[in-house]
Amino acid sequence: MANSTPDPTAGLGDATAAAAREALARPSGAERWDALRSLLTPDHPFEAHRALFAAAWRDHDPALGPPPAWSPTAEQLAGSNLGGLLAKRSFAELHAASCREPEAWWPTVLRELGVVFKHPPDRMVDLSEGAELAHWLPGARLNIAASCFEGRDPDAPAIVARREGEDGLRVLTVADLHRQASRVAWALQADGLLPGDAVAGCMPMSTESVAIYLGVVLAGGVFVSIADSFSAEEIATRLRISGASRIFTQDVIVRGGRTLALYERIVAAGAARAIVLPGAGDDLQVELRAADRTWPDLLALGSDRPYDAVPVPAESPSNVLFSSGTTGEPKAIPWNHVTPIKAAGDGYVHHDIRPGDVVAWPTNLGWMMGPWLIYAALLRGAAIALFEGLPSGAAFCRFVQDARVTMLGVVPALVRAWRAADAVAGLDWSSVRCFSSTGEASAVDDYLWLMSRVAGYRPVVEYCGGTEIGGGYICGSVAQPQSPATFSTPAFGSDFVLIDDEGQATDLGELALVPPMLGSSGRLLNRDHHAVYFAGMPPHPERGGPLRRHGDQMERLGGGYYRAHGRADDTMNLGGIKTSSAEIERAVATVAGVVESAAVAVPPPGGGPSELVVCAVLEAGADPNAMLLATRAAVRTRLNPLFRVSRLVALDALPRTASGKVMRRVLRRQLTRDE
Repeated sequence: MANSTPDPTAGLGDATAAAAREALARPSGAERWDALRSLLTPDHPFEAHRALFAAAWRDHDPALGPPPAWSPTAEQLAGSNLGGLLAKRSFAELHAASCREPEAWWPTVLRELGVVFKHPPDRMVDLSEGAELAHWLPGARLNIAASCFEGRDPDAPAIVARREGEDGLRVLTVADLHRQASRVAWALQADGLLPGDAVAGCMPMSTESVAIYLGVVLAGGVFVSIADSFSAEEIATRLRISGASRIFTQDVIVRGGRTLALYERIVAAGAARAIVLPGAGDDLQVELRAADRTWPDLLALGSDRPYDAVPVPAESPSNVLFSSGTTGEPKAIPWNHVTPIKAAGDGYVHHDIRPGDVVAWPTNLGWMMGPWLIYAALLRGAAIALFEGLPSGAAFCRFVQDARVTMLGVVPALVRAWRAADAVAGLDWSSVRCFSSTGEASAVDDYLWLMSRVAGYRPVVEYCGGTEIGGGYICGSVAQPQSPATFSTPAFGSDFVLIDDEGQATDLGELALVPPMLGSSGRLLNRDHHAVYFAGMPPHPERGGPLRRHGDQMERLGGGYYRAHGRADDTMNLGGIKTSSAEIERAVATVAGVVESAAVAVPPPGGGPSELVVCAVLEAGADPNAMLLATRAAVRTRLNPLFRVSRLVALDALPRTASGKVMRRVLRRQLTRDE
């Protein structure tokens, strides 16, 4: 009887197929796959990549965890940022030391990041009030934005940029960016800004917005991050909570050939004063209110002289970001001048960012990855790669090639779009040394495809954390083998434990962080920090001491790997944007015909980004199809045009606890089974 198993070497060409068959005859999966990786190129059909990966690991023991698609060579390991440290300790020993020996670990990171102090810290951490109330860099005075410029090569690239529709690259040197940020700082000072004042930004990521961000921080101000996709109502909420005295914005946003109004949303939000930049061309397309200024008018108040950064105590706020909770208004999370050290430290350790690198991550200053990108690149002497346009198509992928990007950050939805459109075809991404992914759960098949877009494969450093911790708590690493859509290590300087409903250690459960952690929040502007993160948490099941609530479900796999299982609470990530069931449900409540609703995020059967499902009790006679369209419109208009309701499920009643709370977990479990 003929063998019906497909030939994994089909489509490779005679010579390559023969070499692949020889590789498949090797004794171990690791040897087979290492040989196959050296043969395969992005020009080979991805179906062949997938089939050969499966064939190479055909006898892999699942108890050892998922098989890796990339492993560092001895040369790659030695050349990595961790290489020298790993010559003296094992990876596990080095990670343990980063958590338990902060007085030894963090000075090394500060030195590598070139952090400049006006007055050095007395020590790394003060635990006199306990781990929950740890104080990092006590006694220090600094301005973290100054470290982006002081001691740096003024002629080195700081930003490499391209606008959608352009062919060339615009390069700003460190000196150029310092001059622009200084002019913003001088102008704000002349306009009456005082240290500690809050200044909002609501505009796309651009060379100007980076200069604005750094200028605000240099002047001792607090930058308030507001995503440009938000509705007027959501913008107003964030302005009110932060008390921002002014806001930087654009008249319009141009994306994918479409022009979207932005300034009119700022006006509708009731912003007191706005500084407005043109989003298309050199001239504004709107008429400003009397209290507002144009960008040139503000800059005219400034100077090109280097601004002497305002030094402040290390725990002084530098940035206010927002993260949705499960109820009520969004949590306002202050980043201080220590938090960026966590972000840049992750970039140094896990993303292997080096001086002279070019770092791209499509993002926005409204989300933590915007500030993360600024500090992770500039504090390491690397350049930021900015594409001012839609990142989901071939134009962005060509920009990655032309800018010679070395570290490319993504969200799963982008990878899925590139793969569907074959957007990387014919491009040379050989400059990319590693990818990274955050924001939502990724799919194995999509990420094997991404790794295969460079000959020899490149690792995807999975990265999961939160705004309130300034970076990641679990990651991948270029110093370890990497398997698609899994994590390989807790973040350096961070520790966690997985617990069940009784607070006992488990291999599949809620992830709880172990304080102290440099970069993690110590207060909230509009909530009780202890109540949000510590109240009701059990002690560490093995060694006692406090645990910090985070809300993610995680599974420990074999081989030291981990897999994410979404949120344990009612917060969700939609397209990389964090929101809550309560926010979705408030928008749905405005739809006539909806009695009550529960919003849940449901992972698709094949893995990947979660889909938003609304379960609703409808009035008698209401048409579910019409209700779905109305619900979609309400969520887009009142919350975010990027949020899409995938389905509306009509129910007779929502499941509730004895105390009347909606059991979204039950709905999520039922919907997942139905898939």
